[in-house]
Amino acid sequence: MVDWQRTHGRHDLPWQRTRDAYRIWVAEIMLQQTQVATVIPYYDRFLAAFPDVSALARADEDAVLAQWSGLGYYRRARHMHAAAREVVDRHGGTFPRDSATLAALPGIGPSTAAAIAAFASGERGAILDGNVKRVLARHRGIDGDPASPAVESALWALARRLVPREAIGAYTQGMMDLGATLCTRTKPRCGDCPVARDCVARREGRTGELPGKRSRRALPHREVQLVWAERAGDVLLERRPSTGVWGRLWSLPEIDVDADPVAALAERYGIGARLLERLAPIDHAFTHYALTMHPSRLAAKASRAALPAECIWIARADLAGAALPAPIRKLLAR
Repeated sequence: MVDWQRTHGRHDLPWQRTRDAYRIWVAEIMLQQTQVATVIPYYDRFLAAFPDVSALARADEDAVLAQWSGLGYYRRARHMHAAAREVVDRHGGTFPRDSATLAALPGIGPSTAAAIAAFASGERGAILDGNVKRVLARHRGIDGDPASPAVESALWALARRLVPREAIGAYTQGMMDLGATLCTRTKPRCGDCPVARDCVARREGRTGELPGKRSRRALPHREVQLVWAERAGDVLLERRPSTGVWGRLWSLPEIDVDADPVAALAERYGIGARLLERLAPIDHAFTHYALTMHPSRLAAKASRAALPAECIWIARADLAGAALPAPIRKLLAR
């Protein structure tokens, strides 16, 4: 695995050019459930805005979420912000390089902690992300859903046994690279694989079956109405709650899909308005439900009523720098 990675693995990714634990951590968190090609521009922009952990700790939440906008899974960004402040408060602004200390920070699990420590300091430890689970399940012929406690426990035990005594960084990167480039979910390139010779899945023709898949249920479906109210070039935004999707991002106010948007705006926000148009619905899928949003565009009247604490009027010119969910940003760009 080490020899293959050094010859055929990936070596030109931005986060591979450093042993700075902070920069490696940023990459590892962004790469969770997100493709490399998507991450790279976000990684570069994020580090330009927050070049070290102290800069991230000093930033306000809106600035952090704005840099994350469009990357999804926004809890990752909130955890990173909290972790940065903890590093400054408890570790004097020096980002940890050992897995035990890393795993105690918000949003860092054992696999992520081991990967950061391997790349930053060469610490010996096992990783078990989605790619590695697939490699190990196929190579050893391990049946069952990798996310189930029994199968995951077996995979962890195997991963720990396989870690070499040296070249930890190359081995760790090699396992990631193998799963990402050869041992892919569909159409694995077994002919190029360095461990294909004794791979159970290849020998038994079961690469399409392994790893096992969890039974998928139909996603629940929700519908909401978005109130797009504008006044003298400003747009009304409301901060979403900490829990749930798009936590703490700014978005258009949501009301019941069948509600009268003019009446709702007056009752909830004390703002008079007239309906301009109802726009085509927008569909968006989350991991646990599907959402259909029905935007209603309104022209708001001047009002002296104070807005609720979590609402603002924002100039259209300032929307580009606001922490907005990607579908809302796309809608407001029309």
